[in-house]
Amino acid sequence: MPTCNKNHRYEEKFNSLPHDQGGDGRHKCSGCAYEKGFELGVRREENIEMDLDSLPESQAGEVRHKSPHAAFAKGYQDGVEESYR
Repeated sequence: MPTCNKNHRYEEKFNSLPHDQGGDGRHKCSGCAYEKGFELGVRREENIEMDLDSLPESQAGEVRHKSPHAAFAKGYQDGVEESYR
C-alpha cells in the first residue's frame, strides 16, 4: 500500500481523534479516511462503508496512530453539515 503524502496529515483538527495502534486500522491515514467520509456526507449517502484496504498508510504528523474509523465518522458528519450550507 502506498504512503500518504497529502498535507492533511498535519492538520490540527485530527488531534482530537482517539488513538488507535492496533487492529485493521493500524497505520492507515486518518486524513484520507476523513476525506472519504466527508465526500459521502456531502452527498448524504445512506449506505456508507469505509474500505480500510483502500486507504494509504501514514505515520506522519497529526494523523499518526489516530483512528481511521473515528476520522471517517467525523468526516461524514462534517460533510452532512456542509451539505446544508
